[in-house]
Amino acid sequence: MYKQIILKPRMSEKAYGQSQMSNTYVFDVPNDVNKHSVAHAVEMQYEVVVKSVNVANIPGKAKRTVYKGGKAVAGHQSDFKKAYVTLAEGNTLPIFAAIEEEDAKVEATQVKVDKAAAKVADKAAKKTAKEKK
Repeated sequence: MYKQIILKPRMSEKAYGQSQMSNTYVFDVPNDVNKHSVAHAVEMQYEVVVKSVNVANIPGKAKRTVYKGGKAVAGHQSDFKKAYVTLAEGNTLPIFAAIEEEDAKVEATQVKVDKAAAKVADKAAKKTAKEKK
């Protein structure tokens, strides 16, 4: 029996690169879950086939900027666990779909700008050729 796990996708440049290169997605998961329960949760929530799961326990960092009564008190961030989920061939998750759409829009805009610049350059070349005659 698997308990319900809240999967929080990790949105970073490294995670985006891994999703594009090796079809691996990164999730923040609770500290008390294991690989099997993460794989089951991803399969149930996203309806995909999981190839493998790697987990990394990340210890919290010590912080000194916690103020209590005007005095600096040593603080500590919470520990957390990251799950690297590799999907089988042909399966993808729509986590970075908005980023990919934005990249496509930027690329289309750049093509339009390049065409306009080429058109202006052609007009300038024709004008200078006309003046030389």
